[in-house]
This record gives sequence, C-alpha cells and structure tokens, in this order.
Amino acid sequence: MVVHTKKIWVNGKFVDWKKANVHILTYSLHYGFAVFEGIRFYVTPNGHAVFRLDDHMERLFFSAKAAKIKIPFSKEKLKKAISGLIRIDKLKAGYIRPIVYLAGEMGLNPKGNKVHVAIATWPWGAYLGKALKEGAKAIIAKQRRPDKNAMPINAKVSGNYVSSALAKLEAIEKGYDEAIMLDKNGNVAECTGENVFIVKDNVLITPPLDYILSGITRKSVMQIAKDSSIRVKEKFFTPPELLKADEVFITGTAAEVTPVVAVNKKKIGNGKPGRITLTLQHEFFKAVHGKNPKYRKWLTKV
Repeated sequence: MVVHTKKIWVNGKFVDWKKANVHILTYSLHYGFAVFEGIRFYVTPNGHAVFRLDDHMERLFFSAKAAKIKIPFSKEKLKKAISGLIRIDKLKAGYIRPIVYLAGEMGLNPKGNKVHVAIATWPWGAYLGKALKEGAKAIIAKQRRPDKNAMPINAKVSGNYVSSALAKLEAIEKGYDEAIMLDKNGNVAECTGENVFIVKDNVLITPPLDYILSGITRKSVMQIAKDSSIRVKEKFFTPPELLKADEVFITGTAAEVTPVVAVNKKKIGNGKPGRITLTLQHEFFKAVHGKNPKYRKWLTKV
C-alpha cells in the first residue's frame, strides 16, 4: 500500500496528493505507453541522499528516447523537483517514482498527445518484506520476458511490465515471494522487477544485457564485488544451473539486495542466505547510507 504524502510534482508544480489525477481517457493508461524510474533515497551521516540520481535520470531519458518521447523538462529541473519534493514531504527515507506519460488523444498513434511528467515520493521499506533478511522463495515463471525485437526491454517502458505482473501473480498465487523469468531461448533472464545473480565456486554470475534491463543496483553490486576481489562474469545460464548454484540473490531499486533461498521448492545451497550474498548486501547498505567513502560519489545530497 502506498502511503500518502503531502505533494506530488506535476508538470512543474507541487500539487496536493489527492488532486494529482489524470483523466480516464489518458492515452498512456490505455496503451501502456509511458516511461518511468524507481529511485531510492536514504539517511546518511550528512543528511538525506538520493542513490545514483544521475544514473536514474540518464536512464529515464534513455527510456523516453527509446519510446520516441521528448521530455519537456531538463534533467536538472527534474533533479531539483525531486529534492524539493523530499523536503516538502519530510520523509527520512523512501522511494521516488518519476513517470512520463501521454494524454490528449485516443487511438494507437501517440503523436498529437501532450507529454506530461509527474514525480511522487513515499516511504517504502523492504520491498519483499522479511525476505530481505531471511531470503526469498521463488518460482521459475511460465511467463517469459518479451523479445527485444518486440519491445524495448532495455528501457523502463510501462507496457513491458504486463508480463512481469502476470509472472508475479503466478508466484503469489502459488505461495512464493517472487518469479524468475526466462528469455526466448530458455535461459534465465531476470525477475519481475529485479536482476538475478548466482554464485558458483566463488564466482558471481549474472546474465548479459541482451534480454534484461540494465539495472542500476545490478551495476552497483557488480562494482562492489570487483572492489571486494570477487570475480564477476556476465554470461547466460539455464534453469538447471540456477538450481545447482551455491547462492542466488536478486537486485533492484525496490528489492535492494535480496537473497533467494529456494527456487521451485528446491533449496539453494543450504537453504540460507549465502556468504557472498550477505557480504555484498552488507557493503551495498554501507554504500547507500554513506558509510563507505569509496561510493559517496553515488549519493546526491538533498
């Protein structure tokens, strides 16, 4: 459940939460034609800080370009809006959701629609609840990731997440926390909103970017691993290789670094969060809370 805050930034103005609405015939509502970002901000010794804000802005504009949408505000304007919103809502830590959407015309042709931009913030703890500490239980979903020739899967386009939502429903209805999705070739791709990592023989392995979103948390964890002298490889792997892994974990802005302790009812390793997973999770949280000087460049002070 989203906790109501004071304001939402809409097209350059701070609007009361309850008044930040769109019409039922909004183009993006009907056709899934919108782009968005998920960003977190944390408490640090020097006050509030947004994690990798510049990277998220770069990806938002990349996604818009992939969808042939021209954002009518600069990156700097949106960054200032985010800082202002956090100060107005007086949140200690939480989640930021910028969305770029179209409205004005109906019919599949997006041209003629006005481009709107909105940003909301709200407090959001562990996305997968107790799984952050205890480990998540996942299934390999029937639903597959869209093919890159059908959808711009390397962009955060709203319509891409229909398959993710269906896979998430499948997992929840079967009593699991999360679903792992395969690509068109049957290799492990990603979860419904997270990137996937496995550990085998002390090597950290994650799928290449061919069929997945270029996750900002993914990139951060890979850098932390390399700095911690953990070998990192990007390569395809199959469901049987996933099930035989020593450790599995998933990463994402919402999920942060969450261990996976079972897949399809099969224990991963000893059925508990693994050593490398916990090391990377610990170092990630040090980074986002400003407790490791090496990664302070990833933090934008509010």
